[in-house]
Amino acid sequence: MAFLNAQERSDLLNDLKKRKYGSAKRKLRRLDPKGRMAYFRNAQAPGRIVTCYHLEGLGTRVYLIETMRRAPLANTDRKFRAKFDFVEVIVEPTPENRT
Repeated sequence: MAFLNAQERSDLLNDLKKRKYGSAKRKLRRLDPKGRMAYFRNAQAPGRIVTCYHLEGLGTRVYLIETMRRAPLANTDRKFRAKFDFVEVIVEPTPENRT
């Protein structure tokens, strides 16, 4: 499989921005048979949760960035549920990809 060039990476970025988080994950899993999830919902910075996909066959790394907020459960003030909002996508080439 050929590596993605800059134009194809920007097209992928624009496509993923329009999707919801689950749809973006499915798209990335189906895009490259050699692809793998590097890490899932890792807290890289306060308030930013990052999921990284390494698409080896395409020479690309994709970061799906979310923010987390607490939402109270029904009829209680003591228990909270985590809500994630999909806010940003970063698509970058791997060092092997020189296109």
